[in-house]
Amino acid sequence: MEHKAPVVEFLGLYFNLSNIMMITISSLIVFIIAVVSTRKLALRPTGMQNFLEWVMDFVKDIIKSNMDWKTGGSFHILGITLIMYIFVSNMLGLPFLVNYGHYSWWKSPTSDPIITLTLAIMVVGLTHYYGVKQRGVGGYFHSFIEPMWFLLPIKLIEEFANTLTLGLRLYGNIYAGEILLSLLASSLATNVGGTIAAIIPTLLWQAFSIFVGTIQAYIFTMLTMVYLSHKISHEA
Repeated sequence: MEHKAPVVEFLGLYFNLSNIMMITISSLIVFIIAVVSTRKLALRPTGMQNFLEWVMDFVKDIIKSNMDWKTGGSFHILGITLIMYIFVSNMLGLPFLVNYGHYSWWKSPTSDPIITLTLAIMVVGLTHYYGVKQRGVGGYFHSFIEPMWFLLPIKLIEEFANTLTLGLRLYGNIYAGEILLSLLASSLATNVGGTIAAIIPTLLWQAFSIFVGTIQAYIFTMLTMVYLSHKISHEA
């Protein structure tokens, strides 16, 4: 359980090699899925194309539940990228964890708060950018004092809270799942009795972790669209 992150210093900056590796692997997997799914497009989709079209329709429904499609259609690719990337990232640490030389190398990148909070900051930053782009500078800043000017402090706190909860919710669920899987895996390695006793709980928890990882990818994408709709809506 006592495994540190492989951190190196370069030009006064610190880099987590495990995070860099896992982020790269997640991005490559999503890229490969996208390429394979769209390489041979057919009018009657099958296989990977059928899967990708299902994801596209699913994300489209998420967007349409929060804003009209004419406005939200431009965020379709963003939603697809988010849900696929977060889902893949959540799944990477489930089959196994790799620890070598007192360092933790292979794990879900979303089990690190730095990764999830960075994603949350990027998403919230995008909502502010599109808020200014869609409503103009005056309309954007005016939204912070609607419907009453004294709501400004509350709305500023809300922005901070949204960012924090968006990132920590994803981190907490994935990290807790991997910790329990590590405990169950250590039970499997003790003795024959511990192995037999831990097999069923391990399989059950892995199945539950797949469910949790899927739900968290959906929630993150859903909340992204909710925050975007609040920023670009003229009725906010």
